[in-house]
Amino acid sequence: MSQDPKHVLANTAGDDPDLGLVRLNRVVGAYDAGRIINPKTARSQAIGGIIWGTGQALLEQSETDPASGQFINRNYSGYLVPTNADIPELDVLFVNGFDEEASPLGAKGLGELSAVSVAPAITNAVYHATGTRVRDLPITIEKLL
Repeated sequence: MSQDPKHVLANTAGDDPDLGLVRLNRVVGAYDAGRIINPKTARSQAIGGIIWGTGQALLEQSETDPASGQFINRNYSGYLVPTNADIPELDVLFVNGFDEEASPLGAKGLGELSAVSVAPAITNAVYHATGTRVRDLPITIEKLL
């Protein structure tokens, strides 16, 4: 066993050509975070990471003024973050195996692990749904046209 947490993420996505929107239909995250000490907290952490990664992939963007180099969106008034309507059905699975090399408790850190693979998985799902490969985030309709 490895001390590093492992994860797998699967997404299904579709696009709505009439509205020009990318919608996620379902997200499944499977994590090997060692022994899960508190399943409810671990699940919440994983769900939070999936939502964070969804925002990174589809909504969040920091824009800068080309002349001054300063941020244009300095607050959240114009900064898009995911809402309940943006988040699809989520499934979170844990291997829940004891890893004696990771710690005396057999647990590994979950933390930001659950957000790392979300944006690449969404990008691949969008590619399979539309045939267009987007290589910079967020994925916008302009990049899909």
